Amino acid sequence: MKPAFHDHFSSVAGRYADFRPHYPAELFNYLATLVARDALVWDCAAGNGQATRGLAERFARVVATDASGEQIASAPTLPNAEFRVALAEASGLPAASVGLVTVAQALHWFDLPLFYAEVNRVLRPGGVLAVWAYGINRVEGEAVDVIVLDFYGNLLGPYWPPSRQLVESGYRTLPFPFAEITPPVFRMEVRWTLTRLLGYFSTWSATTRYSNATGENPLPALAEKLAPAWGDVDSPRLVAWPLTLRIGKTKG
Repeated sequence: MKPAFHDHFSSVAGRYADFRPHYPAELFNYLATLVARDALVWDCAAGNGQATRGLAERFARVVATDASGEQIASAPTLPNAEFRVALAEASGLPAASVGLVTVAQALHWFDLPLFYAEVNRVLRPGGVLAVWAYGINRVEGEAVDVIVLDFYGNLLGPYWPPSRQLVESGYRTLPFPFAEITPPVFRMEVRWTLTRLLGYFSTWSATTRYSNATGENPLPALAEKLAPAWGDVDSPRLVAWPLTLRIGKTKG
């Protein structure tokens, strides 16, 4: 049976490319210690290439796939990275050809038994699967942070898919049939203006669902609440996300 693809992001592909945060260089430096630099990397569910660029800077060749053609169309042109439209559960890659498989903020969307079977098929003996996720961001300033958390958990709470709970748990409740490696702790940090932060919120799948269900964009009302607490809206504030990683090796 062909796995279903639930497309939550094609409609916001352009905003996704513009407003999603970037992963820290330290994460990719660490991944580059796990397998040889000349190993083929499969960046699965790559979206518009948020992680692909960092991987391509450290490995000889990267194949980045996503089920959304719109997301792939928004990806950058990189000399040693190839972007393809493909399901996570059916990469189209040759068997035993890949040294490292990466999944950034997407494992919760997959048919896991089929995906893990595909990972085991494409990985070489001793190859590595690295998956990571980040949950709700925290914003500098208690008054601002309280408003953001209320927007995330209360207003949008009913519009998040059930799989969002898997992200919040850092994927710790998911089966992971690989020999696990304990990774270092990583964190994403940016300094954003209020406008930039609202742009990020516009990429949330729950924001889109809320708008579709109610006929109203929730972001203007949120901006009105945040502006007094923010102060100078053109002054950037620290926004941070802890990253949760699970790293595993195949046998052999």
